[in-house]
Amino acid sequence: NDFIHFCNYLRFESFKFTQMIQNNKLFFFVLCQFLFGFCAQAEDKKVVFVAGPKSHGFFAHEHAAGCKLLAEHLEAANLGIKTVVVTGGFPQDQSVFNDADAVVVACDGGVRHLLNKNLKEFDEVMKRGVGLACIHYGVETTKGPAGDHFLKWIGGYFEPYWSVNPVWNAAFKLLPSHPITQGVMPFTMQDEWYYHMRFREATSAIGSIVPILSAHPPENTMKRLKPGVDKHPHHGNPDVADAVLKRKEAQHVAWAYQRGEDYNYGRGFGFTGAHFHENWASLDARRLVLNAIAWIAKVDVPKTGVPSKEVTMKDLLQNQDFPKPENWKNQKNVEQKMASFRLN
Repeated sequence: NDFIHFCNYLRFESFKFTQMIQNNKLFFFVLCQFLFGFCAQAEDKKVVFVAGPKSHGFFAHEHAAGCKLLAEHLEAANLGIKTVVVTGGFPQDQSVFNDADAVVVACDGGVRHLLNKNLKEFDEVMKRGVGLACIHYGVETTKGPAGDHFLKWIGGYFEPYWSVNPVWNAAFKLLPSHPITQGVMPFTMQDEWYYHMRFREATSAIGSIVPILSAHPPENTMKRLKPGVDKHPHHGNPDVADAVLKRKEAQHVAWAYQRGEDYNYGRGFGFTGAHFHENWASLDARRLVLNAIAWIAKVDVPKTGVPSKEVTMKDLLQNQDFPKPENWKNQKNVEQKMASFRLN
């Protein structure tokens, strides 16, 4: 008898709960939407950093050290971003991309770019709508199939014999209104700022490009070819002088790209700076890149930008590919340069 009474009680309570739902459909619909949205927001976004092998030497092209520094700051920002850093080149276990929301690539480019031999596989990752950011030499690849893929993924790239790679002091006086520039102030920085990039002729159907950092390079950045040399992959292109000196066109050294439906509305970002490792000490340059990584991962960028603690010389010396020289001749210049940055 007790068991029968208990079953009848459960049926009665179940009937009451069903009636309550029927009578309050709108309330429960809104509640379910809220809970679903809350759970979705609570799920961390995954950003995979892919750093190429050793490159130029101490404190330049520090792919692994730069990636690890950026990853640390993203994790500390408490924006719901978790990071994985792969070093030494393209990951042997490509399953690391399976649940990625964004990929950041820092590596030597041109014919050595780590994506060149993996275009087909990585294109499938991109078609899921996964974001992609390429940093410094990582924006350079070869003209042809690789370059065509970069145009689809991030909207532009350094094209040999078209783009140039001088070291110059770029003044970024005006910044566009964009999530990537939130909390970033105009700044000036010496770096190997590539320019005269090859950009996709985008339309609303396939995507759109937004210049993020733009400046006017001085004439001395247009290196002339040596006598007897017809052309060089990184300088001497006469079209550069026409664009900069004759037409007075500002050169875009960082840009955002919104892909179209064909790539599931994924996002791309290119940043040509960061040749010199000390430049990550600049709050404005660092925050701009951190904002961009959050943006390509489709994380809401705070109005004041991604929080980022001050970067010290001790921080920069971590994870270097090469040991610090016993008599580091450039240390004083690096310290003076860091002192000119907005640090916090």
